[in-house]
Formats: sequence, C-alpha cells, structure tokens
Amino acid sequence: MLPSNRAIFGLCAVTAIALLGYGYYLQFYEHLDPCPMCIFQRICYFFLAIVAAAAAIHHARGIGHRVYSTLCLLVAGLGAGIAGRQTWLQHLPPDKVPECGPGLDFMLEMYPLGETIMKTLRGSGDCAVVDWQFLTLSIAEWSLVCFCGFVIVSLVLLCRKTKVNTPGN
Repeated sequence: MLPSNRAIFGLCAVTAIALLGYGYYLQFYEHLDPCPMCIFQRICYFFLAIVAAAAAIHHARGIGHRVYSTLCLLVAGLGAGIAGRQTWLQHLPPDKVPECGPGLDFMLEMYPLGETIMKTLRGSGDCAVVDWQFLTLSIAEWSLVCFCGFVIVSLVLLCRKTKVNTPGN
C-alpha cells in the first residue's frame, strides 16, 4: 500500500526544512558562507517547504491537489535549474570560470531586483568554488540531486488519482 498524498507532501516539507537547517548549520557552525546561487536555492527550498506543508495541512483533492503538485514541481524545477547551473560552473576549466562578482547584499543595494536576479543566475567565480564535499559531491551537486528527487515526487503526485470530496461521502 502506497503512502497517502498528505504523507508524501508532509515528508517533502520536512525534508526541505531539514535541508535548509543543514545549510544554516554549514553557514553558522562550519563557517561556509553561501554564494548568491546558494541563497537562491535556499529560497526554493523555503517555498517548497511552504507549499508542501500547505498541501499536507489542506489535504486538497481534485484540482486543489493538482495545483499543489504543480507548484511543487515548478519550485523544484527552478531549484534544479539553479543547482544545475552552479554544478556546471563548478566543472568548468579554471580559465573559463567567470570572475568573482559582488556579494548579494551589494547587488541588492546597487541594482534593481530584476537585474540582481539575472546577474546572480549567470553565476560568478565565487559560485564555482567547492568548499565542501560528501561522497565526492559538492553542495550544489547534492542540491541538484535533492531537487531532482522533489521533481520526481511532484510528478508522481501530479499523476496520482485523487478522489474528489462530494456531499454524502
């Protein structure tokens, strides 16, 4: 017997929160400052946790279930795209890595939000630095694996049939 949609959404929310927690542990206890692309990935994990938690609490059926599944899919896909871009930057030859750019705080002060987002998503040299690895994968690579897992789970949830609540049931 497969777990309920509510349980799967709940597990996704808890997993996203745990990944955020580990990111903050690495930042504040291991002193690994996140690059701008890492911060955008954290934002994706945050929104994924919010949507999945809302889906678990709401326990929507029918179109509501599809909306939550689609939102999770979109956020996870965006996160996978950002993590994939950072992974690509990390595997560039040293002479092809873009120059290190200004910090996110500076860019937010100096540029409009849209331009800041575009500059961040292009990546810079500080996004290509690998400071931490586990089982030979960097943080960006692990993040890509996790976001791809969320994409798969979201697709499964999107394709699952749900019963629509009708009066008298």
